[in-house]
Amino acid sequence: MIPKLGNYPVEEITQRDLERVIKPLWNTKHETARKALNRLNVIIKYAAALGLNVDIGVVDKARQLPGLTRHQPEKMPALSAIDTSEFYQSLSDLSPTHLCMKLLILTGLRSRPVRHARIDQFDGDIWTIPGEMMKGKRGRTPDFRVPLSEEAQSVVANAMRISRDGFLFPSIRKGVISDSTLSKHMRDRELPGVPHGFRSTLRTWLTDNTDIPFEVAEMIIAHKTGSKVARAYNRTDCLERRRHYMEMWADFLVLKQDRASSATRCSFFGRPPGLPDWPGANWPDPSRAFWMVCIS
Repeated sequence: MIPKLGNYPVEEITQRDLERVIKPLWNTKHETARKALNRLNVIIKYAAALGLNVDIGVVDKARQLPGLTRHQPEKMPALSAIDTSEFYQSLSDLSPTHLCMKLLILTGLRSRPVRHARIDQFDGDIWTIPGEMMKGKRGRTPDFRVPLSEEAQSVVANAMRISRDGFLFPSIRKGVISDSTLSKHMRDRELPGVPHGFRSTLRTWLTDNTDIPFEVAEMIIAHKTGSKVARAYNRTDCLERRRHYMEMWADFLVLKQDRASSATRCSFFGRPPGLPDWPGANWPDPSRAFWMVCIS
């Protein structure tokens, strides 16, 4: 927007001007075009509030001009749970990249709060992330507590040994390592996934392999559930309930199968999933029995 409209007086911007800017992106980078229009709409409304003679509906008009988008959103590429476990175990260096990637996989968080993790945010087995590091509106997003598994605590302890200026994962020069550093590491390993995809891997594994309630699973990856009113009354962050499942995930990653399997509570009624319906097989009545399947 800035290169093409930066010198335009805000009162002279029309829907045709906006169409010219967003049309090249409409079918290729639709999300970029959508965000650009949203931010421009904020500017237009602010100008109107100042008393400037702007067309307050110019953004809505511009959205109608390019027509329906042909853009098909693609899912974030992610590794399978087994491949994630193998990758995790290959991260053997005590380097910021390897340790940051480990904590990212263990917690299922977004890259930003992990990369900017500070020593003073950790207190034993609880990591408290400031609200400004979480996704959400600035000043309105609460702090987020993360229960750390034994494995995650070990990763944090190693990271503290290489910390600088209070940051657990410093870059070579200054500040913290970048998101592109983590992405490049996966590309160099020729892995068909991206760092953000580990959130999907964890969420899918929790659904497929545990009895985790929906709201607890969503809380683990810092997603909101329920209405604003429901959240105002139900103020728990399910910390202790999340801890149990985070230990299971960590055990799976490091292949502590005996412990992970004993903690699994998946109940499958009738014929166990994945097993054929052999001729003559007499599976128990689903109403009176259940099978517990633990893969080791």
